[in-house]
Amino acid sequence: MPVARPQDLPLNGGGRWPHTGFRSVQWGDMEVGYTVAPVADCTPLYAGLPGGVCPCPHYGYVLSGTIRSRYPGTDRPDEVATAGELYFFPAGHTLLYDEPSEVIELNPAAALASLMDHIDQAMAATGAPERGPES
Repeated sequence: MPVARPQDLPLNGGGRWPHTGFRSVQWGDMEVGYTVAPVADCTPLYAGLPGGVCPCPHYGYVLSGTIRSRYPGTDRPDEVATAGELYFFPAGHTLLYDEPSEVIELNPAAALASLMDHIDQAMAATGAPERGPES
């Protein structure tokens, strides 16, 4: 059975997304991820995706900070998860970190891989340096 501390998950998805700094590993059909994020609006990362929104549902737990999910083009209100809360954000959202945050996520591996491939390519196109084990 796979077991890991969040901070020990492979950096950059084990080399799959070298520009992201995202720690994750695929276990079965799920991608287990650990995110440490500054205050950030992730909306620009979804540019070029259908509707300019994230196509991956996210299931997670906020260790610290706050994460907000917005649903552009809908009447659905923002959803906010804070430290100590579990969340589910369905596909069709944009994410914002309202304060520095640490989050653990479990996501459908195929959907997350497609999203992360897009984000990594976008970051590479902007000249973002690769983020390896020394990052």
